[in-house]
Amino acid sequence: MDLKDKLAIVTGVSKGIGLEVVKILLDKGVTVAGWGRTQPDLDNPNFHFFTCDVAKEESVESAYQDTVKKLGSDIRILVNNAGFGVAGETETFSSEDWKAMFDTNVHGIFYTTKRVISAMKKADEGHIINVASIAGLNGVKNFAGYVGTKHAVRGISHSLYMELRDFGIKVSTIYPGSVQTNFFDAIPSMDAHEHMMRPIDVATTIVQTLETHPNYFVADVECRPLKPRG
Repeated sequence: MDLKDKLAIVTGVSKGIGLEVVKILLDKGVTVAGWGRTQPDLDNPNFHFFTCDVAKEESVESAYQDTVKKLGSDIRILVNNAGFGVAGETETFSSEDWKAMFDTNVHGIFYTTKRVISAMKKADEGHIINVASIAGLNGVKNFAGYVGTKHAVRGISHSLYMELRDFGIKVSTIYPGSVQTNFFDAIPSMDAHEHMMRPIDVATTIVQTLETHPNYFVADVECRPLKPRG
């Protein structure tokens, strides 16, 4: 599908995969509404930043209304990229951190997605991409909460594509392994390094998934570094 002149919403655009997705989309002529808590250093006439914390539905509603007011309601692409993880043993894990992960990683997808479905149905065309994690397919020691959120993303995505496919709407999920992003900043025992995947490569795969033929649907994409230890 030719992406030129389409309108997209991308969440979590301040850095990492989200920012790289935005840059590639802009190169392809897409008008991008970037939602995030921090504005990225990006100057492009087709990029419009809207302050948004996807964990809070009132913030999502405000960003959505501002987006529609400025760019129109014909939203054809939604990339749900915002998310974060906190590690720790369950016995001593913070209940606040647990809830915060579910609010952002799971409830945030619901808040954003429900608002774009109507326009996509009207156009008989739309593509929602949910960024999960390899943790959405496996268990990971000391990551029970984060893994739980990403398993939820998988279940939500699979149910949504069954619900929306007859309306011309695709719902795809990407499961990246370790990526060189700020994700690891808050995890004391792990640091991002050069043997992890580059954010631009994950972003390229996301955009390639968006460019598929209208009747060709990619449900799941799992990607990993080839030599994670070098």
